Amino acid sequence: LPSLGIHFVLNDFVTAAEIRANGLSNVLRDKQFSKVKRMAPGLAISYLQGVSKHVDFGATLTGSFVDYDVANSQNLAKREQLLLEAAATANVKLLSDKYALSPFITAGIGAHSYRRSFGAYLPLGVGLQLRIADGVFGIANMQYRVPVTDKAVYHLYHSIGLAAPLVKKPEPVIPPPPPPV
Repeated sequence: LPSLGIHFVLNDFVTAAEIRANGLSNVLRDKQFSKVKRMAPGLAISYLQGVSKHVDFGATLTGSFVDYDVANSQNLAKREQLLLEAAATANVKLLSDKYALSPFITAGIGAHSYRRSFGAYLPLGVGLQLRIADGVFGIANMQYRVPVTDKAVYHLYHSIGLAAPLVKKPEPVIPPPPPPV
């Protein structure tokens, strides 16, 4: 069934820059990656549709106010502005939706608009889906967003949210019993 989700998001540009400059092992050793104050909060809305038992298509629109340098752009005043991101992903689940917990990997393509510039990136990540009720899921997701254009930069994207079906599950049609002979 198609589902609609709402998510709380944290974008982390600082840790991604440190990983590129110093390496993952140094960032993990310094334990700076888990500091929420370095991240920019935001909200996302998503559309999810099952393609098969183990693959879901997802389309997400995210907005957050951030301040990061856009490569090859004019030197604009330093202040937070709206980062609008749209991504289309495939979530490949280890288990089907009938299980309470299902880990997944995600990959796709995304685009952003920030300070009158546009860029594209590849969202690559892992997540966990928790079945709360019939068709209702809690979803936690962490992505490393790899730029594919010069106006995008590496960043980490963390989200947690709920997804619920847009339509009711159709009731199964039970054929009437055959007439007595």
